[in-house]
Amino acid sequence: MIAACPSVRHVAAVTGAAMALLVLQGCATPPKPYDYTAYKEAKPASILVLPPINGTPEVQATPSVMAQVTQPLAESGYYVLPVSLVDETLKSNGMHTPDDAQQIPAAKLREIFGADAGLYVKVSRYGSVYKVLNSETAVTLEAKLVDLRNGQLLWEGSASASSAEQNSNTQGGLIGLLVKAVVDQIISASTDRSHPMAGLASQRLLAAGRPNGLLFGPRSPNYGKP
Repeated sequence: MIAACPSVRHVAAVTGAAMALLVLQGCATPPKPYDYTAYKEAKPASILVLPPINGTPEVQATPSVMAQVTQPLAESGYYVLPVSLVDETLKSNGMHTPDDAQQIPAAKLREIFGADAGLYVKVSRYGSVYKVLNSETAVTLEAKLVDLRNGQLLWEGSASASSAEQNSNTQGGLIGLLVKAVVDQIISASTDRSHPMAGLASQRLLAAGRPNGLLFGPRSPNYGKP
C-alpha cells in the first residue's frame, strides 16, 4: 500500500512557515555593546562608593550592600576609598542619608575625597517574598559610575541575584513542598538571607570583564583589556 504524498499546498505552507522563522531568527540582534568612549578617556584609578539609596522597605539593604561592593571593585583593579571612613566623613558633615550623600555635587566630592570617580548605587529590590509553596529571596542593584572631575557619566548597569536560581525540585509531593516552604520561612525570619544575595548581585554588577560591565582598573593585570 502506497502512503499518500503531502499536497503541494501543505508543503508550501510548511516551507513558508520555516522560512518565516528563519527570517525572524535572523532579525534577532544581540544587545548593543556599551559605549566606553568616555570611560576609556577618563581612565579612573580610584573610586568613591557613596551610600546606596534604599528603594525597598528593608532597613538593612543599604549597609548590607555597602559592605560588599568594595571587593569586586578592588579585584577589578581599582583603589576603593574605605566605605566606613566615607560614611563617617559624610555624617560628620551633616549628610546622614544616602539621598543627601548622592546629591552632593561631583566637584565637591572630588575636593573632599580626591577620588577620580564616584559610584552611585540604588537598591531596587531586597528581601524575601513568601508564597504558599515556596519563597524567594532576591536583590536587584542599579549603579552609575560618574567622573568626579567633570560630572560625566562613564558607565551604568544593573544586576540581580535570587535564591530561586538555586532551588531544585523538591521530592515528596505536596507535603514535601509545604514542609520546605515552612522551613524556608523560619530560616528567613531568623537570618538575613538577602545578605548573600546582595554579595552575589554586587559581584555580577561590579566585577570587571562581564558583558557591558565595568572595565578593568589600572591595578589589574587585565588593564586595557575589554
